[in-house]
Amino acid sequence: MSFRNFKQAALSLVIMCFLGTAAFDADAQRSTRERADARKQEGSTEKAEARYPDATRQDPTEKGARKLQTKLQKMVEVYNKDDFAAARTQADEILASDIATPYDKAVSAQIASHAAYNSDDTPASLAYIQQALDANALDNNNHYQLMYMLAGIQLQEEQYAEGLATLERFLGETKSKDPEALALKGQGLYQAERFAEAIPALKQAIDASPEPKDNWQQLLMASYAEVGQSSEAMAMVETIAARAPGDKRAQMNLAGVYLQADKYEQAAAVLEKMRASGLLTEEKDYRQLYATYANMDGKEKEVINVINDGIAKGVLKADHQTYLALAQSYYYSDQIPPAIAAWQKAAPMAPDGETYLNLAKVLWQEDRVPEAKQAARAALEKGLKKPDEAKKIVALP
Repeated sequence: MSFRNFKQAALSLVIMCFLGTAAFDADAQRSTRERADARKQEGSTEKAEARYPDATRQDPTEKGARKLQTKLQKMVEVYNKDDFAAARTQADEILASDIATPYDKAVSAQIASHAAYNSDDTPASLAYIQQALDANALDNNNHYQLMYMLAGIQLQEEQYAEGLATLERFLGETKSKDPEALALKGQGLYQAERFAEAIPALKQAIDASPEPKDNWQQLLMASYAEVGQSSEAMAMVETIAARAPGDKRAQMNLAGVYLQADKYEQAAAVLEKMRASGLLTEEKDYRQLYATYANMDGKEKEVINVINDGIAKGVLKADHQTYLALAQSYYYSDQIPPAIAAWQKAAPMAPDGETYLNLAKVLWQEDRVPEAKQAARAALEKGLKKPDEAKKIVALP
């Protein structure tokens, strides 16, 4: 892997982790409190605490048809037993009833939406939620929680325009300043590649929360990076890393951002601290560190140290790529004997004869002609694009 691709992969890893941690969990909507709300809709006079006290919508007063009360109660009971198929069937029967009121249909569609989602029928869940919202008969708590769920699933299904429109409606009608909702808006804008718009939404979410989540800050950092605001991105990731010195992901993110900005010394310093504290536990970690040093002038000894340390610990694979980097670092730091030894280990593992040819050239320069001729023959056997140099070495007297 070239260092250019290596840096791109590092940033890609950063970005991907942001997206993974910020993903919307629609199944979490089926909470105990939701089920309690569903039961309250079936006749309890206890009034739930208003979750959206500033909403512009007034709670509807319409009730269900008296003749359907028993069916509604059975549907809720079946759903609470996690029999989603039966709950959906009973909900469909009520939705098709000629005597069902908008309230009956809204409650049934609400139950059916959760049942469908828990049965991995996302398209049906979206349709049921829309039915419940269109009926406009649920109390504000349930009406807007469904609207929020709709936005989340739409974004999850990459329906970005629809999900963001639903979320804007939710925020506009509820006047909510809930950090989770604001962060979801920021995530949706990021996923829709509307990075400049994602920044203020994410900043608002962070400012509105007494304990903002790290993934919100990571997503804000990624948004800054996407619009070229590298200093803001770096400040964000430095803040996150400073708060979590023992968090490998946070420290690797910091190193990745430094690499993206061509700040190799800072990246190397972060990675060296990680090595000292035992956080470099994977082969790719060691490769990132020695590749960082390899892109800095005069750091051949550091490359050698990292590679030998990684091999000794069994973390770094003793393969062609590793020994080739080791050989080159020894050679350019004027340590010819260990460079030759490393090339001798790398050459048999190479996919072609180029490494053997390099070995032959160095051996010839060191007046080790018989060994040079032997390496040149091996290079020809493994295959060379331009075999003339090898043939000249083989032909030496």
